[in-house]
Amino acid sequence: MSRKKKPLPLLERVEITGVAAEGKAIVKIDGLVVFVPYAVPGDVVDLQLTRKKHSYAEAEVVKVHQYSPKRTAPACPHFGVCGGCKWQMLPYEEQLRYKQQQVEDSLRRIGHVEAREWLPILGSRNTTEYRNKLEFGFSNKKWLTREQIESDERFDVMDALGFHIAGAFDKILDITCCKLMDDVNNRIRNGIREYALQHGLEFYDIRQQTGLLRNIMLRTAHDKSGRRDGLMLLIQFCIRTAEELKQAEAVLEWTRQTFPEITSLLWVNNTKCNDTITDLEVHCHSGEPFIYEMMEELRFKVGPKSFYQTNTEQAYELYKVARNFAGLTGDELVYDLYTGTGTIANFVAKQARRVVGIEYVPEAIEDAKENARLNGLEDKTLFFAGDMKDILTDTFIAEYGRPDVIITDPPRAGMHPDVVRTILNAAPRRIVYVSCNPATQARDLEMMVSDYHIEKVQPVDMFPHTHHVENVVLLKAKEDTDA
Repeated sequence: MSRKKKPLPLLERVEITGVAAEGKAIVKIDGLVVFVPYAVPGDVVDLQLTRKKHSYAEAEVVKVHQYSPKRTAPACPHFGVCGGCKWQMLPYEEQLRYKQQQVEDSLRRIGHVEAREWLPILGSRNTTEYRNKLEFGFSNKKWLTREQIESDERFDVMDALGFHIAGAFDKILDITCCKLMDDVNNRIRNGIREYALQHGLEFYDIRQQTGLLRNIMLRTAHDKSGRRDGLMLLIQFCIRTAEELKQAEAVLEWTRQTFPEITSLLWVNNTKCNDTITDLEVHCHSGEPFIYEMMEELRFKVGPKSFYQTNTEQAYELYKVARNFAGLTGDELVYDLYTGTGTIANFVAKQARRVVGIEYVPEAIEDAKENARLNGLEDKTLFFAGDMKDILTDTFIAEYGRPDVIITDPPRAGMHPDVVRTILNAAPRRIVYVSCNPATQARDLEMMVSDYHIEKVQPVDMFPHTHHVENVVLLKAKEDTDA
């Protein structure tokens, strides 16, 4: 017979004291660190522990006795259920303060490194409607809130189009309003849902892997003045029969006629077990198979599989910081590691002698080459596809030149130790480290401070109302700074 678990305690009239790195609020009680979602420092609440370990616990708010004066009203009707934009109840100035602190704590506590200059975080001019890309999933299993389950309401329609719920892979929260992109995302998403329900189309069942409608992806592009200048919609179907193909064609044609602002209407047939489309053929129903983003005088061709920073305005600010930190005079050989579709490489190419970009994804490298051709930068750039630790070797550096500057923008996991060692062996005068994860960035920096001084640290907020923060670090070779 299994032993019954001891009920976890209820903690009454607890005052929330801070914010943790992952966006949850935090409080210490008798030496125990308790993490709490959707709470604000200064809230006085009752907490029900949901998980307890030796050194920390997790809890949820079950009653609020007093709201913090720092709290503000969330703008989104799905706040607290959706799982995204968890900091909406914090004033934006407070969000920036905590993000700045997160960066400084990560570098000091994890990396044990100190900077000569800590620059104040660059906030986003737009805190809503700032994304240029959103994805929504279809499901025949709508997520119901606790209040809906406990009510007497009947739910005859369980089809949903919206965001996946964390911890429930087969459930979708039906989204009626998302403020991350301009209202075109709501009009298109809600319109397609209504059409599908009216015509009895099957929403995807991820467990059974059946159902015609699987996913939609929206991408927008803007001109130099910030006006929307392109709109891509990719509909992901799961087509197994001739009848389903006919239904899909009807959806596409209805969408084309109903939303003439769509400049690139695409579709893909995905009968795999996952939603990735990198290995699938994308079909163009109408318009062009791509859109163009502008940054200064540069044009970037963005297809359905392309990577492009999702906050266009802040990406520009981020790249300007990287370019400024690189200190280019026109004579430098620059290595751009994890170059993606070559946005940073092409952005700095005119100020450099040559830029060498390296990226794992072959399709991204083809995009990078196309963007270089598009902007007349073929003679200023070289791009290579492959695993970073396999390509960036001493032999590679001997063949293509020892870099004066290295710009590196790795994924959240940071850089492989072999890559760090090769960078140190290459001994560039400057390293510009762009990161979306200050914790792994701090780990990598600790390996580099034997040879480099950390000159400047510049956080950039790319994702308002979330705990995520980008950070740019400038490292200078000690032999230069100590001279």
